[in-house]
Amino acid sequence: MSSWGKYKPNESGKNSWSQEEAFEKLTTFCAYQDRCPWEVRRKLHDKGIKDEPAEQIITELIAEEFVNEERYARAFARGKFRLKKWGRNRIRMELKMREIPESLIRKGLSEIDPEEYYDTLLTQTEKKWESTHESDSFKKKYKVTQYLMSKGFEMDLVKEAVESLQSQ
Repeated sequence: MSSWGKYKPNESGKNSWSQEEAFEKLTTFCAYQDRCPWEVRRKLHDKGIKDEPAEQIITELIAEEFVNEERYARAFARGKFRLKKWGRNRIRMELKMREIPESLIRKGLSEIDPEEYYDTLLTQTEKKWESTHESDSFKKKYKVTQYLMSKGFEMDLVKEAVESLQSQ
């Protein structure tokens, strides 16, 4: 019999876990990839564990270093910047949504090298400029600027990058 056979559906129709099962499953969940308490809380909620029992499990995961908000913020910032080419504003917004404290958000953002950040912004600007088919240069500049802003880059840096491209 598979290990899934012992789970009972909760009110949302999903399988629920006992507290012991939850802790075991979540150690694997957190070891696979850094997680924050917010993500763990959501996972627990999906499995029918809420309030005090959920907080007890999260406290235990933190005590055993399976969950570490600073490590999470640093890894999140590095990963989203390098892989998804997100800017600082987008990363900050996403971390705030995950209830990461501002002090840890700043530590996470400190993982991004300013030179690499600006080089990435220039590369993204050039790529978007080339792929934007717009004859009106004002509209093209607007579209490229909006795209870069949506990726989370700061307006002053975006403006500088777009202007450096136009002056070439």
